[in-house]
Amino acid sequence: MPRTGSGNGAVTRSTLRQQIADALRDEVLGGRLKPGQEFTVKEIAEQYGVSATPVREALVDLSAQGLLDADQHRGFRVHEYSLNDYRGMIEARSLVTDSIFRGLLDGEATTTRGARAALATRIDDPRTGAALAGVRRRGEEAQRAAAAGDLNILIGYDLRFWRELSGLFGNPYLADFLHRLRVQSWVCAVQHLRRVDDLRGRLWSEHTALVDALTERDAPTAHTIVTAYDAHSLALIEQLVAD
Repeated sequence: MPRTGSGNGAVTRSTLRQQIADALRDEVLGGRLKPGQEFTVKEIAEQYGVSATPVREALVDLSAQGLLDADQHRGFRVHEYSLNDYRGMIEARSLVTDSIFRGLLDGEATTTRGARAALATRIDDPRTGAALAGVRRRGEEAQRAAAAGDLNILIGYDLRFWRELSGLFGNPYLADFLHRLRVQSWVCAVQHLRRVDDLRGRLWSEHTALVDALTERDAPTAHTIVTAYDAHSLALIEQLVAD
């Protein structure tokens, strides 16, 4: 973790704050910080060799995102999500993705003509095609990781895939909300997935099919893919919890 400093190349406090937040989020997603685990600002500052201020700010940010719980007297602890929490996340995810992808693509009455025209223009723009090609490559990497059962690699590519894809098709506020939901749902899921010795063949891997459907403006297929994904994710976690 870089230290703060002065002069050219110095890491600003806001940059350090984000780096610490990203690192701790990865610790939670990686299962190294477990649900209910407690720690203090001082412990994290010493771990990364930085001052307390950016650490405290990063922990507050993660608390606002729902990943940590703040205790005024004991520090922070990793939030413990329940199965009902996960069900709520999946439902919210479904509503947001419908709004981002399906509503704009299929010409429903709730979608304005201007929004549909703007999206059509965006899809036909060569820059959008190039961006979609990049998203598809991320999807290919996610699919390979899913097939191999490599959870760490899958999570990284999956989060980037969905963030870039939703950013291309939806408004930035919905895209940011979807990213937050996806981080939370992964945090909730990994505590159960990491108990499985072999995840090969059990993780969703239809990323490129979704990109292809959206590229072709095939809203029904895109909707079917996302709906099947949400159902698959929920069924898998419900099974693991029951086991």
